[in-house]
Amino acid sequence: MFGDGSLERFKREGRIVVVGASLAGLRAAETLREKGFTGSLTMIGDEPHEPYDRPPLSKQVLLGRAAADRTALPRRRSVDATWRLGVAATGLDMAARRVRLADGDEVPYDRLLIATGVRARPWPREAEAELDGVFVLRTRDDGAALARRLAEGPERVLVIGAGFTGSEIASACRERGLAVTVAERGSAPLVGALGGVVGSVAAELQREHGVDLRCGVMVTALEGDASGRVRAAQLSDGSTVETDVVIVSLGARRNTDWLAGSGLGAGPRGIACDAGCRAFDFRGIVTDDIYAAGDVARCPHPLFGYQFLSLEHWGNAVSQADIAAHNMLSESTDRLPHMEVPAFWSSQFGVNIKSVGVPSLGTELLVTQGSLEDHRFVAVYGYQGRVIGAVAFDHARWLPFYQELIERTAPFPPQFPTVDRRSDGQRPVAADFPDPSVPTHGPTVTLSGYSPADRRMTFTPAH
Repeated sequence: MFGDGSLERFKREGRIVVVGASLAGLRAAETLREKGFTGSLTMIGDEPHEPYDRPPLSKQVLLGRAAADRTALPRRRSVDATWRLGVAATGLDMAARRVRLADGDEVPYDRLLIATGVRARPWPREAEAELDGVFVLRTRDDGAALARRLAEGPERVLVIGAGFTGSEIASACRERGLAVTVAERGSAPLVGALGGVVGSVAAELQREHGVDLRCGVMVTALEGDASGRVRAAQLSDGSTVETDVVIVSLGARRNTDWLAGSGLGAGPRGIACDAGCRAFDFRGIVTDDIYAAGDVARCPHPLFGYQFLSLEHWGNAVSQADIAAHNMLSESTDRLPHMEVPAFWSSQFGVNIKSVGVPSLGTELLVTQGSLEDHRFVAVYGYQGRVIGAVAFDHARWLPFYQELIERTAPFPPQFPTVDRRSDGQRPVAADFPDPSVPTHGPTVTLSGYSPADRRMTFTPAH
């Protein structure tokens, strides 16, 4: 079909559509232009804003140190794109290569990148969710609205869910001098991401900073007054928390609903991709013109048994976008795999928390440096006799060393003496992750099986 360099010309020209005016979407667009793509580029986003940075929303914006509308992502270069902002994608016709939009328009493509990310999981009861004073935090508009309300000095803030975002929100509230209660279904904050051993340290941090932390409870109802403002929350232990601001931080949903019926291998866990970010269809056959990057993508990783890895990490969105853009312009022999080791960071209650690898896959844990009591340590996670992850509380300079151990599948427990490891016969302990069948806020990295369509089948060859 292609000859005399026409395939290469086609790769450098044609029409590329990016659905998701996100960090991953913008970085992919920039990489496409940097690598010589000269064709038409269309950026589709359901929000009216150009791509912005989300981490400051739960930190500087809530503290009043930055305005939500000043979080736009810096541009590495001009992307010379047609921007379709404030209009959501509602459907995909893979056969006709068209993206359907909420305004009735259809956008044709030769290659498509899906970077639609995730959205905040709302409070399940709609009438309660619509009470004045009930918030979620995901978008720029969410951050601006919540920052305005916190600046008014509410009597008490209730945060539902003590994952990373919920804990960062609680930290910002305490830094503002606001009374805050945190209700967490699990046994401790961050327990779904880092396990109970490290979660107990996070619980101590919260309580030392004046948080009214309630673990092992669920919020069963939100109550409003006659004017429609939230006034109280009922908890599963029978207690009542009077509050005038509620922040629902129950994790995220991947934005794949618009792909229902498209034939793409997409569902609640994200879009199944190969290691080069090419999307699978629902039969498990890889496409050659549709790619995914960022929070919405699920890619197999050789370090983690080639299981599909779903990540909600800033750095992953950037690196995956670069890989997807490179492969969209490359012939098969020049394509690259996405094999970066996951890394994540959070800042809360005066502590800098960083992790590498997939701690949530670990079954055992060993504190290799520092101590849990001092809230300054490195904990290494083991799985089936190898190092699978590490987390540092105010000890991040050692993480590149542990990343190297993960990359070379070093044995667990680590076979080395460290400078400040206690010589008290310390042994690995159970990492104490919750039963995965019990819903919590969950980890920011999840392993989600093997099959693109989440099906299991047995193949018995005839010979």
